Amino acid sequence: MGAKATTVLVIGGGYAGVMAANRLMSRDDVLVKLINPRPEFVERIRLHQLAVDNDDAVTDYGAVLSAGVQLVVDSVERIDTGARRVTLTSGATLDYDYLVYAVGSTGAVPASVPGACEFAYPLAELEQAKRLRSRLADLPVQAPIVVVGGGLTGIEAAAEFAETGRNVTLVSPIVGPSLSKTGRRSVTRRLIKLGVKIIDGPQASVAAVGPNQVALPGGRTLSSAVTVWTAGFGVPALAAESGLTTDGLGRLLTDETLTSVDDDRIVATGDAASPSGLPYRMSCQAGLPLGAQAANTVLARIAGTQPADATVMMTGQCISVGRGAGTVQLARRDDTPISLYIGGRTGAFVKEQVCRYTVKWLAGEAAKPGSYRYFRGPDRTELIAAATAVPVR
Repeated sequence: MGAKATTVLVIGGGYAGVMAANRLMSRDDVLVKLINPRPEFVERIRLHQLAVDNDDAVTDYGAVLSAGVQLVVDSVERIDTGARRVTLTSGATLDYDYLVYAVGSTGAVPASVPGACEFAYPLAELEQAKRLRSRLADLPVQAPIVVVGGGLTGIEAAAEFAETGRNVTLVSPIVGPSLSKTGRRSVTRRLIKLGVKIIDGPQASVAAVGPNQVALPGGRTLSSAVTVWTAGFGVPALAAESGLTTDGLGRLLTDETLTSVDDDRIVATGDAASPSGLPYRMSCQAGLPLGAQAANTVLARIAGTQPADATVMMTGQCISVGRGAGTVQLARRDDTPISLYIGGRTGAFVKEQVCRYTVKWLAGEAAKPGSYRYFRGPDRTELIAAATAVPVR
């Protein structure tokens, strides 16, 4: 009789979770179960397209997930680290030898802003995007829309709405805060060309949200039939509620191998991981290589070898500004932007290719575990030392 298989549970079926699950199949003696609340893979980077009904933003798991991975459509309520067991929403339990924590991030609407939780529409999850799509379908084209937040999601959403003829106002202190000055100018020019009204500057914040308007500081109000909230993200509270150490946002705190500081049987990846308290920017660009490296850490521990430190080379940011244009912000390996960017139709083409290749890379890893290749990022020793005020020796 053969040895008992090592059971690895992967919690979360997004970019990082699917990549990790597929890569874990490189060993024949590993049983991998992927737990996800939805039966389909969500292309999160297309949710702004779903909101205007020009893409469904989902892909069948059969196209991106290894046939050897068991898909469990459910949610995890609690992780019992002592028993190495998770309890599911359905009431069932699953035991594990190793666990990959890949729960991702969520849209965060602040309770501190009156009316925001009640009336604003976040756009970070499939159900949220579908709800927004239904709301937009009930409104005349000329109805005013206010998009709160000038990050990448806010830019893409505002542009997508405006390109369909919608009356859009974007409210944010800075449009494209993660971009260079030249990148911001590229995005802003395109938004204005599409007819988006931009309210920016230090006072461009939201004081309250109502059913038909948005209140700004100083008493100014904006008419708003739909207020789309894209300012900020959160993460599920599963790790903290299970007694694991997290950072201030709730991401699982790990060492540089992505291993939980509390339990070497738990490895985190993607948006919900906080290596050394210095997480990578929330993105599929980081999620795919982090997923592969989380799997590598688990595989090393199964083999009895020392796992390598994880590292991600961030090369830039790809932003669609409607279907006809885009901005590809180039960056240094540490994710700091440089003045160079690719704009216009070429930028839109590059962004679309990136969206397509994220699915192709997952499918490729499913077909041949271990085949996905990524560039290693810069050494983080000095960055960690500076953040923790520990001198480098």
